[in-house]
Amino acid sequence: MTIMQKAFWLIASLGNLISLSLYLSTANVFFLFLFSVTLLYTVVGLYDLYVGPHSLNRLYPVVAYIRYFLESFRVEIQQYFIANDTEERPFNREQRSLVYQRSKNVRDTIAFGTQRDLMEENYLSLWHSLAPKKLDHSEKRVTIGGPDCLLPYEASHLNISAMSFGALSQNAIEALNLGARKAGCYHNTGEGAVSPYHLKHGGDLVWQIGTGLFGCRDHDGHFNESSFKDMATRTSIKMIEVKLSQGAKPGHGGVLPKSKISDEIAAIRHIPTDRDCVSPAVNPECTTPIDLLHFIKRLRDLSGGKPVGFKLCIGNPAEFLAICKAMLQTGITPDFITVDGAEGGTGAAPVEFSNRLGMPCLESVYFVHNALIGSGLRDKVRIIASGKTASSFDLLSKLAVGADLVNAARTMMFALGCIQSRHCNTNLCPTGIATQDPARSKAIDVTDKSNRVKNFHDNTLESLYELIGSMGLTSPTQLQPHMLKQRSVNGELKSIGSHFAPLTVNALNELPGDMNHQWKQWWNQCQAHTFEVEEEVYIFTEADLAS
Repeated sequence: MTIMQKAFWLIASLGNLISLSLYLSTANVFFLFLFSVTLLYTVVGLYDLYVGPHSLNRLYPVVAYIRYFLESFRVEIQQYFIANDTEERPFNREQRSLVYQRSKNVRDTIAFGTQRDLMEENYLSLWHSLAPKKLDHSEKRVTIGGPDCLLPYEASHLNISAMSFGALSQNAIEALNLGARKAGCYHNTGEGAVSPYHLKHGGDLVWQIGTGLFGCRDHDGHFNESSFKDMATRTSIKMIEVKLSQGAKPGHGGVLPKSKISDEIAAIRHIPTDRDCVSPAVNPECTTPIDLLHFIKRLRDLSGGKPVGFKLCIGNPAEFLAICKAMLQTGITPDFITVDGAEGGTGAAPVEFSNRLGMPCLESVYFVHNALIGSGLRDKVRIIASGKTASSFDLLSKLAVGADLVNAARTMMFALGCIQSRHCNTNLCPTGIATQDPARSKAIDVTDKSNRVKNFHDNTLESLYELIGSMGLTSPTQLQPHMLKQRSVNGELKSIGSHFAPLTVNALNELPGDMNHQWKQWWNQCQAHTFEVEEEVYIFTEADLAS
């Protein structure tokens, strides 16, 4: 027997006998209480030894529950008492504190120097100028709308990324939308359709059409033009985004646990309440690159000419180039492309998908930027970067590698009061943000939290523009990949843009002889009529790396 099994039998026998006899002889209430404790201990211990399903309880009856109790607070214990300011994942204490401070309009400076290892491999930094500049107000908005767009939209450089009503509570959605209105940025609805809480405060919306077609589907799950047109022509809807995949779980449909599906959510999405809501991995209207572009044109026409784009996480690069070929073949271009990095994700996702699939945001944006340049399409399409943006440097780095503007999700949740407890998929969010429990969600003061969203947005952009000015630039459009420096394995600083030579305009259409072989291989592999590309084994030579 283990020590705790021996202790159990000792307490169950002598403990009960002694405490009961003492009570009977003295009538002292304390001994009655003691007997109650030993009796309860005995009952629980007998269950653990002979009925309980856990081997740990069988070997350590009763006391094993202490382990389970402490384990339930493991994340919080790690976060508050063990981890230092720069080592947590996905957002460390330094990043979260910065968001909290900026959202509350309190001091966001640090003292006594950086805690970062500036010589760490892959550490990113910038070179400043001795002639800093100040940005003009006209450089602080981005026009989204290609040649076929009748209603272009003036967007902020920082916006609220996709988070659905269902994943987030009613009050959280209201606070985000009211904050977007106050900040002058847009609010992406996420794939869970446009709810009354998205519309209540009049903030600008990007309506995301997910693979489940929520909000514009019939009862059989097919696209419904009438439902789409009724919503898309509302004044609050400024743009429409077709979701192909997302960074948290590329190749996997969205998941809303049934514990979070209320009758109201079921009515908004047209789904049942007795099972998890699992979106298909493939958008049924976009099974080929050409289908995708025809669907984009269809949505643009039905919405009255509003900007329409698509969102994806980059996997096989040749598959994205297939979309570029389809653009050239059909003459149809999206107004924007949202590039979601593999490090993104606010919702529930399988561990393997979150950890192992997809290309990180900076690499993805740099690739998409060059692919559009090489196919002669960059001037028609805006790039929106999405993936882990906490500071103005995070924002700047995405703009430098090719993005026109940036979406942020989890840091907007921090602005609402999220503490990174990582209970988003359990309906037990301790701050009332990622839950459908009314008792929890009502803890969010919509007006107060909307002000925090606005403050975080405004203060982060103010820092961004000051950071750009410190580089001697007068506009975010002047940022270039080579301005972003990365520490190499041997300690040298190298420009991000030197990792591979950027493409020139129409290079993919012309395929010059000195072009990088990998780009040629991807371009020759892909076809406009299918996403399917057989990945070929390719060994880089010194000549390829040099080019």
